[in-house]
Amino acid sequence: MSDETQVQDDVARTADALPEQAAPAELAKLEDVEEALRDVVDPELGINVVDLGLVYDVRVEQDNSATVDMTLTSAACPLTDVIEDQARAALTGGPGGGIVSDFRINWVWMPPWGPEKITEEGREQLRALGFTV
Repeated sequence: MSDETQVQDDVARTADALPEQAAPAELAKLEDVEEALRDVVDPELGINVVDLGLVYDVRVEQDNSATVDMTLTSAACPLTDVIEDQARAALTGGPGGGIVSDFRINWVWMPPWGPEKITEEGREQLRALGFTV
């Protein structure tokens, strides 16, 4: 037997000995991620970030991690850590490890946020708090 044939046999046996890859866990649905993000409340206004129109996009990757494109009502907002902590709890916490395995917030500033981005439900919540919208 040649050395090359021996190497091919060894590689084939090694590959056969590997355990089968487990099927990937079911990916989170975008609407479930968005619904979980409703538990993330803007600390200054008391309204969730989805209804405030701060969430611009949500993507779920093949490894079941989420990327959330979102903005703030002001680029000078000092509360990004609070929002990230709430998002971590909403998306990766809870029984069974959460909806996604990990997440990342991609802070974006274009297009700039404006009150026109607030959902009707967000407007109702703001009116209930005494804001005019």
